[in-house]
Amino acid sequence: MTHTFGLVHGGAHGAWCWERLIPELEQRGHRAVTMDLPCSDEEAGAAEYAAIVLDALSSVPEPLILVGHSLGGLTTPLVAHERPVRRLVFVCGLLPVPGLSFRDQQAAEPDILFPYRGGREGLRDRFYHRCSPSDADRAMERIRDQALQPYVEVTPLESWPDVPVSYVMGGEDRACNPAWSRLAVPQRLGVEPIELPESDHSPFLSFPSELAELLVGEADR
Repeated sequence: MTHTFGLVHGGAHGAWCWERLIPELEQRGHRAVTMDLPCSDEEAGAAEYAAIVLDALSSVPEPLILVGHSLGGLTTPLVAHERPVRRLVFVCGLLPVPGLSFRDQQAAEPDILFPYRGGREGLRDRFYHRCSPSDADRAMERIRDQALQPYVEVTPLESWPDVPVSYVMGGEDRACNPAWSRLAVPQRLGVEPIELPESDHSPFLSFPSELAELLVGEADR
């Protein structure tokens, strides 16, 4: 069965971040749709991000597999309320809680994310430490500033969409704490996380073939 994957990037990234994953999906007979979210727009929150995703996916009539990386996880459930989605897949993803902002979540669960310090070199290590040096260099050349609105706003999500869900985590993620994922994902999503044990926060760059296999396997379920 041929699948269409809607790939929603995380904070500070762009459609470029999927460039190593998309050929892997295409080699397996599938297609992908990407978009650039307004990371630098100080007024844009998850609803505005979702509108851009919906526009990018408007030419895809059939239900698709909607993949959200990191901060993209705050947007993809909103999209699934507005158009047919066969499955939601979170990749090292944040999980919105209706009635709360992500900052509220962090106050209650300070171990969701590892503390960040160290400027741009710290960011490189946080996101790309299992990537090849050339892939990490290329990513750091294109990474953008990320506005705070998606983190500080109360999520516009009022209820979880009634669609199947999967969660892929990196065992060596230095941004989204693997220990938090192992506890929170079963509690909130009712599924066990699927672990890429050697992956960092960016498996689409560090382990694209392995991630493609997982995504297709989840799509086939």
